[in-house]
Amino acid sequence: MARALVTGSTSGLGLEFAWQLAGTGHDLVLVARDEDRLRAVAEQIRHVHDVDIEVIAADVTDRRLLDKVAVRLTDPVEPVSLLVNNAGYGLRGTFLEVPVEDHERQLDALMRAVLVLSHAAAGAMLQRRRGAILNVSSLAGYTVSGPYAAAKSWVTVFTESLAHELKGTGVTATALLPGFVHTETHDGAAVNVEGLPRVTWLKAPYVVERALQDTARGVVLSIPSMKHRLPAGPSREARHLLIRHLAATRLRRRIAERRLEQARRRASRRRLRAPWQRDDDE
Repeated sequence: MARALVTGSTSGLGLEFAWQLAGTGHDLVLVARDEDRLRAVAEQIRHVHDVDIEVIAADVTDRRLLDKVAVRLTDPVEPVSLLVNNAGYGLRGTFLEVPVEDHERQLDALMRAVLVLSHAAAGAMLQRRRGAILNVSSLAGYTVSGPYAAAKSWVTVFTESLAHELKGTGVTATALLPGFVHTETHDGAAVNVEGLPRVTWLKAPYVVERALQDTARGVVLSIPSMKHRLPAGPSREARHLLIRHLAATRLRRRIAERRLEQARRRASRRRLRAPWQRDDDE
């Protein structure tokens, strides 16, 4: 059975990734800061799905604990086939209102953790010629909205570069770029979402389902909030201009008209049929 490691797995998209991956037959390694909450989530998932779940209580902004997670990714006995780099958070306040130490800590979560864990996972997966890395970025990375947006821009560019480096190896890298999602993230972020029309919001089950489907297909940029996918032909600059325009208008048009009513249970029961789920003897 394939195994997935998910950071930030007790809330928001991370929690939804855990549920859907368990439903598609993945054993799990769940990583988050709160050990009690981790164990509660693991018990809830075990009650519904017959999967093995390991928990690692780790704050990925702590380099010592981050290294512990990285070592787990290199385990050859119980290998991880899918890494979901989801951990992260927003800060309330403008750049100058927030202490620089808080900015540094946020960048450790949004960037350094992605770098370190992707490096560990990719190295181990290359030896098996199989695996996938899914980094949660954001359409905010195409806007000028402070350090958070800059960090997400880095995640997107880094993932595109990694995907290019891994091409043809059996290992893939995908960046998920959702728009506004109904999760806990905006509760702690300096993002003004008041007055946004309902159509601009996405539901977590839909975002995660699309992200996993795109990852299974080896898609580099997964953008579930766009009704019509951008064609492969336009330059990166053209994509930036288009997405900046959408973000500047608060994504009011051409967004998320696909069905969003998929419930967590229904979405998780679907077979993913991902390359990293193949048996070793196939």
